[in-house]
Order: sequence, then C-alpha cells, then structure tokens
Amino acid sequence: MQTSLLEVILRTAAIYGTLYVSLRLLGKREVSQFTPFDLILLLTLSNAVQNAMVGDNTTLGAGILAAMTLLVLNFFLERLLAGNLGLRHWLEGVPTLLVRHGKVEWRAMKRERVDMEVLMTAVREHGLDELHQVDLAVLELDGSISVIGDQESSKFKIPQKVRRRRAHVPRLR
Repeated sequence: MQTSLLEVILRTAAIYGTLYVSLRLLGKREVSQFTPFDLILLLTLSNAVQNAMVGDNTTLGAGILAAMTLLVLNFFLERLLAGNLGLRHWLEGVPTLLVRHGKVEWRAMKRERVDMEVLMTAVREHGLDELHQVDLAVLELDGSISVIGDQESSKFKIPQKVRRRRAHVPRLR
C-alpha cells in the first residue's frame, strides 16, 4: 500500500522539526561556516531523510507535496517568529558577546565553540590587529562575528551617530 499524501505531509513536517531542532542544538557556528565536509553532510542528509518524508510513495505528486510542505512550514515559522520576539529568542537564540573592551569572554567562547584563531580572523577582517583594539566582538545569530574597534585604535572613523548607538547592545549572552 502506497503512503498517502496526508502521511507525506505529516512525515515531512516531522523531519523539518527534527532537523530544525538538531541544527539549533549544534550552535551558531555550525550553520554559517560550511566546509566541503558540511556540504557533503547536507547532501547526504537530504537524501537520507527523503525516504522518511515520502515513504514508499515515490510519485511526482508526493515529491512536490513534500517540497511544498517544507516551504510552507518555513514560511509560517518565519511569520510566527517575526511577530513574537520571545519565541524567536527561544528558538533561534540571541547574539553572544565574545569580547568586551579588549577582554575575551572565555565562558562564551567555550559555550559557542569559538576558538582564538576564528576570533582573531574576524578581528583582522574588521581592520584591527590586536584584541586590545576591540571594543565589542559579538557572535551573531547567523554565525558571523561582528567586531567594533575602540575609537582610539580603530583605523576607521566611526560617525557620531553610530558611536552613541553602540554603547547599548541588547540582550547579549
């Protein structure tokens, strides 16, 4: 007996939820820093879960329905999260402060599995040479690291408006 289309929708939703939670548990760095190994994992993972989504119904309709279910779930999740900041923070997390006034936040670095090499790469990419030049370094939700240099040692002139705003960084861990 072939898997029903309703079962395809339910299976696909279950796989979507499982993958979302799994990727969330892996942390911010895992999502943004794709290596060739990560690409291979993503491709083989998609192949592995395909059968779990459509079961023995390998018809074109079941494949389209599974794809549409994923797209609709993603659309509604994004809409839900856009309207509920608390739920968004619970599901996606919050940015994490890695460096404050030139001092490394070692607990945050360990919790987010960011090593010094990665941090220093981000510092150099932002035009700074050393940690004492960093006012703030923040691991963003997408896995990138934002760096703001202190005004005395920064090679870039920060406009007055930005200087006033950067003193307040909301909800960092």
